Amino acid sequence: MLKAVLFDLDGTLLPMDQEIFMKDYFGRLIRRLAPIGYTPELFLAAMKAGIAAMVQNDGSRTGEEAYWEAYTAVSQTDLSAEMPILEVFYNTEFDEVAAVCGYTPKAAELVRSLQQKGIRVILATNPLFPRIATQKRIRWAGLQPEDFELYTTYEDIGYCKPNPDYYREVLRRAGLDAADCLMVGNDVAEDMMAGAKAGLRGFLLTDCLINTPSADINDYPHGSFEELEAYVGELLAEG
Repeated sequence: MLKAVLFDLDGTLLPMDQEIFMKDYFGRLIRRLAPIGYTPELFLAAMKAGIAAMVQNDGSRTGEEAYWEAYTAVSQTDLSAEMPILEVFYNTEFDEVAAVCGYTPKAAELVRSLQQKGIRVILATNPLFPRIATQKRIRWAGLQPEDFELYTTYEDIGYCKPNPDYYREVLRRAGLDAADCLMVGNDVAEDMMAGAKAGLRGFLLTDCLINTPSADINDYPHGSFEELEAYVGELLAEG
């Protein structure tokens, strides 16, 4: 019985080319931080170290804690000077990054259609971002944070994709069994393979497909939003 649908965000509800998005996002951050002594090389090295620490995190601390410990070990910077700059950036300029992302009204239409059918909706987005950045990206997709009963950010969870414990923790918090859920995402490794290890069935949205392992996508139900909607209809009909 289908009780809940878990959605990825970037490349799923929010269409984007990941490389273009990150280039624009990081470029803006580098320009903001240059006045306090950052070079592009230093910033990128520190950020990569922080992201790696979050991905490798074992749940014993939040992603935020893991990120900043690794980041500052590389950057050797004074966060008391950096944090106010980042706060202003996320409250203002970060919204300009939306210009390099796509938009499809089908995303919000599907989320609301599921809610009308009594299906619970969870945003299982990789928690590599602070809460404010996640909330803004949700809005870029034509939705609101409150449209989801749960969404993950680096402040509030200690696992990241592709660790299947990320999905297990999301299911635990929601009080759901994996067998009653569907994971929808565009990344074969992070959404399909990792989700399957946690017991989730998946639907691979192919509009912005990421297939790093070059896997056979025929191993998963896959296709466009229209095909996803049809697949969900089949699951609901099965009862």
